[in-house]
Amino acid sequence: MEYTVHKLGHMAGISTRTLRYYDQIDLLKPARTNSSGYRIYGQPEVDRLQQILFYRELGISLDRIKEIMTSPSFDGNKALIEHRAKLLEKRAQLDQLIANVDSTLAQAEGRITMTDQEKFEGFKQNLIDDNEKKYGKEIRAQYGDDQIDLTNQKIKNMTETQYADVEQLEAAVHEALAKAITTGDPASELAQEAVDLHRQWLSYYWNTYSKEAHAGVAQMYVDDERFTAYYDEKQPGTAAFLRDAILIYTA
Repeated sequence: MEYTVHKLGHMAGISTRTLRYYDQIDLLKPARTNSSGYRIYGQPEVDRLQQILFYRELGISLDRIKEIMTSPSFDGNKALIEHRAKLLEKRAQLDQLIANVDSTLAQAEGRITMTDQEKFEGFKQNLIDDNEKKYGKEIRAQYGDDQIDLTNQKIKNMTETQYADVEQLEAAVHEALAKAITTGDPASELAQEAVDLHRQWLSYYWNTYSKEAHAGVAQMYVDDERFTAYYDEKQPGTAAFLRDAILIYTA
């Protein structure tokens, strides 16, 4: 079956403007253009759009989607299996948060009593699951299962105050780095203050702090493109700057 851009957009729940943009960036080209100038999409394009929307639902950028789907090794069926696994993970996270909301409502109605720690279990579990999904393989290979399991348990045991402090510290690290990088000097006072904040932030996750481990993490920020992208999101070069500043701090 064939669809015009309007029919396909209506069926998929996206705007015709989005479909035209996908055409413009060579992510989803129509099968043909008819004599009246309308874009016409066939079954292969419908299937491709479904894949694109799966990736978008998982928060993947259009540039990355295009890179994945134009790769010679791209396998549609394998991609669907991966989509399903990731969506199941996402559903498990949502189920945890829903259960947390239900318990909070039950407490408000006087049916149960929740500890302060229980109120934040869903959020902390999401943090653990996200970290495992993004970086679990690499950090477990580098630090071992026992260390990572201890770190995850430490997150679960965080109090409400500690959880809030961690989030504030992470924001403070990024703010301090943004100021420090303008100096261009990883040995500057601003840069070393940013690294000390980074040490405090790590210490919430680690059972014991060591300069060697801190330096190892710093190098991983540069070696692993996902960590680099995280720190370089607003200012390219931030990951390398942080690495250099940490190496000076730990020397």
